[in-house]
Amino acid sequence: MNNTEQNTYPWNHDKRYNDYTNFSKKHFSQRVQKISINAGFTCPNRDGSKGTGGCTYCNNNTFSPFYCKPSKSITQQLDEGINFFAKKYKAQKYLAYFQSYTNTYAPIEKLKKLYTEALSHPDVIGLVIATRPDCVNEKILDYLQQLSQNNYIVIEYGIESTNNDTLKLVNRCHTFEDTVLAINMAAERNLHIGAHLILGLPNENHESIVNHAKILSKLPIETLKLHQLQIIKNTAIAKQFEESPEIFLKFTPQDYINLIIIFLENLNPKIIIERFISESPLDMLISPHWNGMKNFEIINKIEKQLEKRNTWQGKLYN
Repeated sequence: MNNTEQNTYPWNHDKRYNDYTNFSKKHFSQRVQKISINAGFTCPNRDGSKGTGGCTYCNNNTFSPFYCKPSKSITQQLDEGINFFAKKYKAQKYLAYFQSYTNTYAPIEKLKKLYTEALSHPDVIGLVIATRPDCVNEKILDYLQQLSQNNYIVIEYGIESTNNDTLKLVNRCHTFEDTVLAINMAAERNLHIGAHLILGLPNENHESIVNHAKILSKLPIETLKLHQLQIIKNTAIAKQFEESPEIFLKFTPQDYINLIIIFLENLNPKIIIERFISESPLDMLISPHWNGMKNFEIINKIEKQLEKRNTWQGKLYN
């Protein structure tokens, strides 16, 4: 890579993609760790207001840490999470990560109580709030804007796909138009906006996945989490995978890395990549089996391939 190419990047490091670790080091004056919280929320596609059963791929047990129990207070979950991470890193601050289910799906007064408790913890400097794009409104976003005056506030939208047929198939019970509206509403309030996308949902192919990158590049997203579709036991999609395997992409690790490279090439270089894969417990995983390959191993292979191909995030972005 020559200096002219590197100078076109919106980041000031030598990686070939806009990575979250370097962003975090630049944005914060010290190490910052997310502490996951389960505040006992549900979702509108679970409680019957829009649907039942939840997203076909969802099993929250695959990513909830041991200390995340809705029977525990927010403070207790934070204390236990901090005690866990403090053994590895002595000096750091924390972001309270409201992770499980839809964390704006409640009356505003309940949200204020939960968020205030989290921000009252002396080691917490902000919130990351995972939610659905159809579960925010002006009142909630106005409140988050108020909190953002003195705290680091991220609203993290589960986009999952830009294709409405896919969203319907996996029982999301919202549209991509809902996503665009929610993202723009948050951007108008200068909130940090995160997005989550699953690669390999049923009936999607390489072309449609790369098209996700092109569509998301037009939106005011700050950070993006990517991961491969994982078929988890005891989910609706597991039954679908058994009955109609032909509608699913079959990723080897190298297949997935190749797809990520093309995805990155078409992605707006200003978007920060927070994650490339997800790791579910092997005893719960039906597919894909990648011999326990870890996130850092995938990252290393992606970085080597970017170097080998002399390419980078945004190379094909128009």
